[in-house]
Amino acid sequence: MKICVCVKRVPATTTRVAVGENNRIDPSGVEFVLNPYDELAVEQALKVKEAGEGTVSAFCFGSSNTQKEMRTVLAMGADDATLLQNDDAPHADGATTAKVLAEALKDGGYDLIFFGKQAVDRDQHGVGPAVATMLGIPCITEAISFELQGDKVVCEREVEGGRETVEAPLPCAVTCMKGLNEPRFASLKGIMAAKRKPLNIVETAMESAAVEVVELAMPPARPAGRIVGEGATAVPELVAALRNEAKVL
Repeated sequence: MKICVCVKRVPATTTRVAVGENNRIDPSGVEFVLNPYDELAVEQALKVKEAGEGTVSAFCFGSSNTQKEMRTVLAMGADDATLLQNDDAPHADGATTAKVLAEALKDGGYDLIFFGKQAVDRDQHGVGPAVATMLGIPCITEAISFELQGDKVVCEREVEGGRETVEAPLPCAVTCMKGLNEPRFASLKGIMAAKRKPLNIVETAMESAAVEVVELAMPPARPAGRIVGEGATAVPELVAALRNEAKVL
């Protein structure tokens, strides 16, 4: 079985970011990591591989700085990795990224393609379904359980008020949600082995962005709180402040 997992390099969710030039994040002092949802996708791909025969190939549309994250995926257990390199890739919108990935994967003959639910930098949740649509294969989104049953995949998804079970024939794509698994840490053995595994660098062109960022700004500072009083006598003033100032009533 041929398995593919698509990943992205993103700013760590704990890092402090600042707005730089051209409506982009200033990378100075920013810690970059493998997208947390993509870690779930890598783990699930490896679980499928370990349950039977197969190989796991990792793909990323990213800048030259992404090699560190690709080595992390190899250290976790992927067999090979391909970096579709373009220094403007981190600023590409979901539709543009999906086109690049679909073009790279179309002749790969992959039975399963895993994605994280979304990238934590843009939160669009569009790349996985878009790639599946371009490849003409079904896509199960936000999977919290995964089971391979012969030539089909059975997953559970959380919906309002419960869970739903979804089936899809192979080949198919799956986007991975928290709760699906617990991603492994790369072992020392895996880190050493990753140095010998192939990391293919492919210089990749991309189309003009389908979405333009008109303005990027930090959220306004939260105003300081105030105490309106104590006990029951403060209730009328609190209600008035909520109605007239905060406008939440």
